[in-house]
Amino acid sequence: MNSDFIILQLLNAMQYSMLLFLLSIGLTVIFGLLHFINLAHGALYMMGAYIGISIATATGNYWFAFALAPVMVALIGALLYWALLDRLRNAGHMSQVLVTFGLILIFIELVRIIWGDVELGLDTPTIFVGTTDLLNVTYPTYRLFIIGLGALMMGILWLILNRTQIGAIIRASVENETMAASLGINVGQLFFTVFCIGCALAGLAGIVAVPVFAATTGMGVDILIPALIVVVIGGLGSLQGAILGAFIVGFLEVFGAVFFPQIAAVTSYILLAAILILRPQGLLPARN
Repeated sequence: MNSDFIILQLLNAMQYSMLLFLLSIGLTVIFGLLHFINLAHGALYMMGAYIGISIATATGNYWFAFALAPVMVALIGALLYWALLDRLRNAGHMSQVLVTFGLILIFIELVRIIWGDVELGLDTPTIFVGTTDLLNVTYPTYRLFIIGLGALMMGILWLILNRTQIGAIIRASVENETMAASLGINVGQLFFTVFCIGCALAGLAGIVAVPVFAATTGMGVDILIPALIVVVIGGLGSLQGAILGAFIVGFLEVFGAVFFPQIAAVTSYILLAAILILRPQGLLPARN
């Protein structure tokens, strides 16, 4: 085992962490702001992948899918919010879990009906075909694009949440919803907007993942568990927590599979149990 191998695994861990971040940031903000457990978030990730495949196949252009798939998923999220999820905000977490788990099953069956129960994929966009030499390691260029995209989204979201008025409003609403409403903030509209943005980020993660991981009917459930672990480890409603949690889980799973393959499948769960026992609010919660 040499330094080149370690660098390769570092890049793999970075790429996986960025995908986890794109999915978990929407999930954690929805948890933190709306106090809503939306297990269907993983299904929206799956829909982003399949809708993106259809758009790219119909247009012959990956970038049309890259732009439109998150918008389409946000529209699906808006319909779900208006028709169902908003009614469940005060119904209790058990009702939210049961209903959104049911939505996962519904979306899986819809995918089977529309696209079939087969693996689908997309070719890597032409501009990112091939490999790049980085730190004496040859690495797929598209995976470097995923790392760069994740870093860009981290930067944009950090600027919005920490340097803009809308970011201050979101942070205030996370800290104290009642006080924010009494100050004239339209909390309901804010919740809806944040929910749709979270759905769009799930759709973005789906279309970005397709050239690397094949789209399957189980992909939403497979990614949901690590994303939930990220949210719990990082802390509900926290951007910094989502970043930290994504890196911890991403690196733990990649390097665990390399160095401790016998227990790699349970390392994240062991960490999750430790966090729940020792620091149940998460490492960097929005509320201290």
